[in-house]
Amino acid sequence: MAATTIRYLRSTGALPAAEPVEALPRPGLRAVREDERLPLDPAEFRRVLGHFASGVTVITATTPDGSPAGFACQSFASLSLDPPLVAFMVARTSTTWPKIAEAGSFCVNILGAHQGELCRGFAVSGADKFAGVAYDAAPVSGAPRLDGAPAWLDCTIHAVHTGGDHLIVVGRVNALDADRDGNPLLFHQGKFGQFVR
Repeated sequence: MAATTIRYLRSTGALPAAEPVEALPRPGLRAVREDERLPLDPAEFRRVLGHFASGVTVITATTPDGSPAGFACQSFASLSLDPPLVAFMVARTSTTWPKIAEAGSFCVNILGAHQGELCRGFAVSGADKFAGVAYDAAPVSGAPRLDGAPAWLDCTIHAVHTGGDHLIVVGRVNALDADRDGNPLLFHQGKFGQFVR
């Protein structure tokens, strides 16, 4: 309403035309200098943040050569409703992330309370994570959609940002579904748990 009023007043000459505003310069991206780091013990940082309970996901993709790739991820969140965006964080040292980046799309498999062992299998580096794992193809990307996961989101990579020793990956959701009765797998202080209704 206010914007419409301002446009009307400007069209009648009651308000002067808006002067163009010069955009602020983009901040430079650089590494954190030693004198900017807080004297935090990484183990203490991890211990304190372990008090935040989170859900658990497995991020999967089908690589250009047709093989499946995936890793366990608890750093996942919804980001935007319009457009529909989600985000996950992945270590910059991940050997699976480059395969997902090359695919350009991924499926977020939100794990159920019964899938702790499945999660452990996807948390191991270097192993054949899909050995004995049942899955089908997500409808848009074709990324592995894990059997028994109570919810999934089929996404295209929208943006990637640097966040310290991790990358912040933003995905645009193209398809999704959930089981109304699904009970989520939770992670708290280094242990799996579940929500009690």
